[in-house]
Amino acid sequence: MDKRIFYFVAMGVLPFLSSCNNDNEDKVKEISKDGAIETTMSVEHIGDKLDVIKTTHKIWVKNMLVKASVHIDTIPALGILRTETETTEGVTRQIDVKKDYEFYITVK
Repeated sequence: MDKRIFYFVAMGVLPFLSSCNNDNEDKVKEISKDGAIETTMSVEHIGDKLDVIKTTHKIWVKNMLVKASVHIDTIPALGILRTETETTEGVTRQIDVKKDYEFYITVK
Protein backbone atom coordinates (compact mmCIF):
# COMPACT_ATOMS: atom_id res chain seq x y z
CA MET A 1 0.00 0.00 0.00
CA ASP A 2 1.27 3.45 -0.84
CA LYS A 3 2.58 5.16 2.32
CA ARG A 4 0.57 8.32 1.57
CA ILE A 5 -2.69 6.36 1.37
CA PHE A 6 -1.86 4.55 4.62
CA TYR A 7 -1.13 7.90 6.30
CA PHE A 8 -4.48 9.39 5.27
CA VAL A 9 -6.39 6.25 6.30
CA ALA A 10 -4.58 6.18 9.66
CA MET A 11 -5.32 9.87 10.28
CA GLY A 12 -9.00 9.25 9.52
CA VAL A 13 -9.22 6.28 11.89
CA LEU A 14 -7.31 7.70 14.87
CA PRO A 15 -10.06 10.10 16.04
CA PHE A 16 -12.53 7.21 16.14
CA LEU A 17 -10.14 5.02 18.13
CA SER A 18 -9.67 7.72 20.74
CA SER A 19 -13.43 8.15 21.14
CA CYS A 20 -13.98 4.48 22.04
CA ASN A 21 -14.51 3.61 25.68
CA ASN A 22 -16.09 0.93 27.81
CA ASP A 23 -18.72 3.23 29.33
CA ASN A 24 -21.20 2.79 26.49
CA GLU A 25 -24.45 4.48 27.43
CA ASP A 26 -26.41 1.95 25.32
CA LYS A 27 -25.03 -1.03 27.22
CA VAL A 28 -27.76 -3.36 28.42
CA LYS A 29 -27.49 -4.28 32.09
CA GLU A 30 -29.96 -7.17 32.01
CA ILE A 31 -31.35 -9.16 29.10
CA SER A 32 -35.07 -9.86 28.88
CA LYS A 33 -35.09 -13.63 28.54
CA ASP A 34 -38.78 -13.85 27.72
CA GLY A 35 -37.94 -13.85 24.00
CA ALA A 36 -34.50 -12.67 22.99
CA ILE A 37 -31.45 -13.37 20.88
CA GLU A 38 -28.25 -12.57 22.77
CA THR A 39 -25.14 -12.20 20.60
CA THR A 40 -21.57 -11.73 21.79
CA MET A 41 -18.66 -11.01 19.46
CA SER A 42 -14.95 -10.81 20.23
CA VAL A 43 -11.65 -10.80 18.36
CA GLU A 44 -8.47 -12.29 19.83
CA HIS A 45 -5.03 -11.55 18.39
CA ILE A 46 -3.21 -14.88 17.96
CA GLY A 47 -0.16 -13.74 16.06
CA ASP A 48 1.24 -11.11 13.74
CA LYS A 49 -0.79 -12.31 10.77
CA LEU A 50 -3.94 -13.89 12.23
CA ASP A 51 -6.82 -13.03 14.55
CA VAL A 52 -9.71 -15.20 15.71
CA ILE A 53 -13.28 -13.90 15.70
CA LYS A 54 -15.72 -15.62 18.05
CA THR A 55 -19.47 -15.12 17.73
CA THR A 56 -21.84 -16.61 20.31
CA HIS A 57 -25.63 -16.67 19.94
CA LYS A 58 -28.01 -17.58 22.75
CA ILE A 59 -31.74 -17.95 22.04
CA TRP A 60 -34.03 -17.28 25.03
CA VAL A 61 -37.74 -18.24 25.09
CA LYS A 62 -39.91 -17.89 28.20
CA ASN A 63 -36.84 -17.46 30.43
CA MET A 64 -35.24 -20.68 29.16
CA LEU A 65 -32.11 -21.02 27.05
CA VAL A 66 -33.36 -23.06 24.09
CA LYS A 67 -30.27 -22.90 21.88
CA ALA A 68 -26.68 -21.72 22.06
CA SER A 69 -24.20 -21.71 19.21
CA VAL A 70 -20.59 -20.61 18.88
CA HIS A 71 -18.91 -19.77 15.59
CA ILE A 72 -15.11 -19.38 15.51
CA ASP A 73 -13.23 -18.21 12.43
CA THR A 74 -9.66 -17.23 11.63
CA ILE A 75 -9.30 -13.83 9.94
CA PRO A 76 -6.32 -11.76 8.78
CA ALA A 77 -4.70 -9.49 11.38
CA LEU A 78 -4.80 -5.78 10.55
CA GLY A 79 -1.20 -5.06 11.51
CA ILE A 80 0.35 -2.63 13.97
CA LEU A 81 -0.58 0.92 14.95
CA ARG A 82 1.99 3.23 16.55
CA THR A 83 0.44 5.27 19.34
CA GLU A 84 1.44 7.39 22.30
CA THR A 85 0.86 6.34 25.90
CA GLU A 86 1.54 7.87 29.29
CA THR A 87 2.75 6.04 32.40
CA THR A 88 1.39 6.70 35.89
CA GLU A 89 4.51 8.82 36.46
CA GLY A 90 3.54 11.08 33.55
CA VAL A 91 6.21 9.82 31.14
CA THR A 92 5.01 9.75 27.54
CA ARG A 93 6.33 7.20 25.06
CA GLN A 94 5.49 5.67 21.69
CA ILE A 95 4.30 2.05 21.63
CA ASP A 96 3.09 -0.38 18.98
CA VAL A 97 -0.36 -1.95 19.44
CA LYS A 98 -2.23 -4.39 17.24
CA LYS A 99 -5.08 -2.82 15.29
CA ASP A 100 -8.58 -3.94 16.23
CA TYR A 101 -11.49 -4.62 13.92
CA GLU A 102 -14.54 -2.36 14.07
CA PHE A 103 -17.92 -4.05 14.53
CA TYR A 104 -20.96 -2.98 12.53
CA ILE A 105 -24.16 -4.87 13.26
CA THR A 106 -27.38 -4.61 11.29
CA VAL A 107 -30.57 -5.88 12.90
CA LYS A 108 -33.63 -6.36 10.70
